[in-house]
Amino acid sequence: MTENIQKLVDTIVNGIQEKKGHNISVIDMQGMEGVICQAFVVCEGGSPSQVSAICDSVEEMMRKEHKEKPTRIAGLENSIWVAMDYVDIIVHIFLPDARDFYSLESLWQDAPTIEIPDIE
Repeated sequence: MTENIQKLVDTIVNGIQEKKGHNISVIDMQGMEGVICQAFVVCEGGSPSQVSAICDSVEEMMRKEHKEKPTRIAGLENSIWVAMDYVDIIVHIFLPDARDFYSLESLWQDAPTIEIPDIE
């Protein structure tokens, strides 16, 4: 992962962990054919309100640390699966059942994936 992408991913992970998001995976899409971004960051929240809070935290940290705003946020109307598009990185915040159902990691199983340990 390039240094710039890694810095953005680190900030996103910090934003997720700030609101106790868990089961964080970083999927490195660089070098994969036909991809729309450089990385996916995938995580879970335990309730719709926590999913929304994680989204807010990521957005605030990215704005403060990198002056980056998402080009689009989708899914906040029900907060079951929220996608935040930062062009080079797409953040996916799921409720556990939705994450299991859509199984994004299995779609990109050929890409290197880093599992981030949960903070207790």
